[in-house]
Amino acid sequence: MLNMGGPSTVAETHDFLKNLFLDGDLIPLPFQRFLAPWIARRRTPQIEAQYAAIGGGSPILRYTQLQGEGMAKLLDELHPESAPHKAYTAFRYARPLTSETARQMKEDGVKRAVAFTQYPQYSCSTTGSSLNELYRRGNEFGDIEWSVIDRWGTHPGFIEAVSQNIEAALAKFPESSRKDTVILFSAHSLPMSVVNRGDPYVLEVSATVSRVMERLRHSNPYRLVWQSQVGPSAWMGMQTSAALKGLARLGKKQVVLVPIAFTSDHIETLYELDLEYVKEAREHGIEVYRAESLNGSPVFIRALADIAAEHLRQLSKGSGPTSVQLNLRCPGCTNATCGKQKEWFEYGGRRSSN
Repeated sequence: MLNMGGPSTVAETHDFLKNLFLDGDLIPLPFQRFLAPWIARRRTPQIEAQYAAIGGGSPILRYTQLQGEGMAKLLDELHPESAPHKAYTAFRYARPLTSETARQMKEDGVKRAVAFTQYPQYSCSTTGSSLNELYRRGNEFGDIEWSVIDRWGTHPGFIEAVSQNIEAALAKFPESSRKDTVILFSAHSLPMSVVNRGDPYVLEVSATVSRVMERLRHSNPYRLVWQSQVGPSAWMGMQTSAALKGLARLGKKQVVLVPIAFTSDHIETLYELDLEYVKEAREHGIEVYRAESLNGSPVFIRALADIAAEHLRQLSKGSGPTSVQLNLRCPGCTNATCGKQKEWFEYGGRRSSN
């Protein structure tokens, strides 16, 4: 199960930030090897305070393990041909890092594995970065046959889980004014340099939002906005904070915030949405509730199992280890590792990753 991860304790914050800013797939920087550690050191005190404010660390590992264990149990029933199943977590920037997971899987003698992204919508900077790292460390996993689940942002089970949480948030408003509540979908932003080279993330997040609103029968007005911009360069907008201010100016009094590209709580939901944006909205006279993250949702965990089971069924019918979309590089891609990674996975990881 691939994800960015987060520091489980405040003390792990610096290493998390250093790993994050060193990743050119996520945040391209000039002189990255030198600039990234400097930025990490400067930002560590501020981010440590944020993790302290949400309870002393990120819960993303706990929720990922919960989701993985639940998925594996269901998968034993849904696809007994490949049972027993075991979920491993490989984080990009926090423990357990891909290298640690590689050692564990090799020790366990794993021979068949599915690289299952926990980012519903694909981006070269998120899923792509995790797959690049897995490819670079392919030999550390031992002799494993790989396949990839690279995106699932419109899967009916995922859409249902998100929609149920939105309905629960909407129900907190008086019935008389509920239909006037604005649903504000908030996704992690991307640098425009990534968007402009043809990254599919914005399109895929938009597709998720469209499916959710279809499920909700377009009961409310809505917008898709973007959060978590870092640095002075241009990022995808408009930003969530600015959107809330704009809605207040337009006289909107009720908002449901929906984390649409995150599948479990972490700093972007617990601090940025819950503590920063909710406070700002209320200061502007808006009553706001956040739709719960998917966390331990049985509907969502069943969706993960369904996605994995269908993937395994298609493999047994002779489909390739990767999707048609994964094999297509962004038109503006110049990252040589990206091309090698796609070829490596297309052959099930059976070619050398050196």
